[in-house]
Formats: sequence, structure tokens, C-alpha cells
Amino acid sequence: MHDSRRTRLVLGALLVAALALITFDSRGGTAGPVRDLRALGGTVFGSAESMVSAVVRPVTGFFGNVASASSRQGQITALQRQVTRLRAELSMARLSRSQEAQLQRLLQLSGRGGYRIVAANVVAAGPPYENTVTIDAGRMDGIAPDETVLNGDGLVGTVTAVSTRTSTVLLTTDASSTVGVRVAGTGEIGAVTGAGRTQPGPVLLQLQVFDANAVLHPGQQLVTFGSVHGRPYVPGVPVGVITRVQANASALTKLAFVRPYADDSTLSVVGVVIVPPRKNPRDSVLPPSPSPSTSLAPRPVHRHRGASPSPTPAASSSAGG
Repeated sequence: MHDSRRTRLVLGALLVAALALITFDSRGGTAGPVRDLRALGGTVFGSAESMVSAVVRPVTGFFGNVASASSRQGQITALQRQVTRLRAELSMARLSRSQEAQLQRLLQLSGRGGYRIVAANVVAAGPPYENTVTIDAGRMDGIAPDETVLNGDGLVGTVTAVSTRTSTVLLTTDASSTVGVRVAGTGEIGAVTGAGRTQPGPVLLQLQVFDANAVLHPGQQLVTFGSVHGRPYVPGVPVGVITRVQANASALTKLAFVRPYADDSTLSVVGVVIVPPRKNPRDSVLPPSPSPSTSLAPRPVHRHRGASPSPTPAASSSAGG
């Protein structure tokens, strides 16, 4: 725009008109001459604003609901993860309490017997044709073949193979297992053998004593007799209790059936005896003698043995007496 005399005159006229309208409107109040024009402008622009608001409000609400739903879904997902984590922690706590109880019983038994042990977890079961388990301790933990394995209840078996971090344990219930034992109280000597997995019913061991005139009866307890230098078996470990005596007048030896103290279907925490006791504990490690009704009661059958429920193997530790 060029600055000219005509332009200045037009601008001045417009300013005078604007001042006049303002003066007339302020003096006239609601009845001023520009009231109708102001009302018309309010109606037009107010209607337009209402229409725009009516159109925009559902769209705004839709995106608000989408954002809110997304936020709620995120909260639900986070809560579900938290519930899953808490359930896992609760399961681990229960498992830890169970393993802690087994470890405490193991340490008490090894302490009474004077056995120096390395504690380990059972992490796998052997093939179907043999009663063996794998534990998570091996050569690096000081374990060697032909060492006694026990738990908080009694004799479990003996180590047959060792690798750097794991070992294989032959259980006393295996058909190839033979353990020299002594009858508590009487001192009768004999041997127990496993029956393997082919025999139906409760897991039992077979006892044969070397004295044909020995008197055997249900309820008598057995402990390991011990081997030279404590291998493969240290002395005094609880083996089991006699449940039935087989009468056979023509046999040269007595035959009885024994319920083992250690249940190989529920093995979890075990100990490998790496140093035998200085003194034979004899019968001092045995649990209280069972009543006749208890000794004759069969233990529930567990024919399937699987890996230990521990999601992560516990660190091996040692204890001594």
C-alpha cells in the first residue's frame, strides 16, 4: 500500500466511524443501535461453535477412550505378570522350606554318626532298567566312586560314577545292590539286596542273615555293617526295618523283608560321605524303634521316579561331625 493523501483520509474516516459506534453502543446499553448486529453475530458464531464442538466431541472421546483402554490393558498385563511372579515365588518358597527341612535332617544324621559329607541335589533319574539317580556334585566337590550316599532318613546308595560336576548313585533298591548289615541289638550279620523295579507292591529289600539259628522278627532295625576304609559303605547308617520274616526250615539262612528308611521315590537332598567316622557309631544314629503296628504298615507305592522338583540345583555344601 502506497502512502497518499487519499489513503490517510480513508483511514481517518474509518477511525471516526468506529469511535462513533462504540460511543453509541456504550450509551445505549442493551437497547443500543448495534445490539441487533451483536446478537446476530453471537447467534451465527455461537451456532458454528456448537456445531464444531458437537462434531469434535465424539472424536475426542473416542481417542480418549482408546488411550484409556490401552492404559488399562497395560495395567491388567502388569498385574497378571505380578500374579505369575508371586505364584512362582510362593512355589519356590515352599520348595525351599521342604529342601531346608531335608537338609536339616541330613545334617543332624551326619552329625550324630560323625560323617563328613558333601550335600547335593538329586537332579535326574536313571534309565528304566536300573535304579540310579544323578546328583549335582562331582569331582570338583571332592566326590569319588565307591562312597556312601545317605539322606536325613538313612542309606540311599553308593556312588558308581563321577564327572566334573555330577555323580551317578546306585540306589539300594537296585537288583544289583548288596549291602552288608547288622541287626541292631542282637549284632546278627547279614546282607540286604534290592528287588529292582520288576517286583510289584511296596519297595522292599531282602535280608539274609548268615546264622541259620538267628531269631528275626518284624520291627527289628538294620544298620550298615561297614566296609574296609569305609568304601563303599561306612558303618552305622540306618538301612531299614524288618516287616516280615519268611519261615523256611530247609534253608541254611534266614530270609526277611525290609522296608528301607530312605524312600528313593521322593529323593531331593542327599549327602555323600567323603570322610568316614573315626569311631563306629553302631546303633546311635537309628531313629526310635517302631511299634509293631507301625513296622508292619506298608509305605505308599511310588513306582515312578523323576527328576528333582528343584528348578535350580542347590549349591553343594559340606558338613562334618
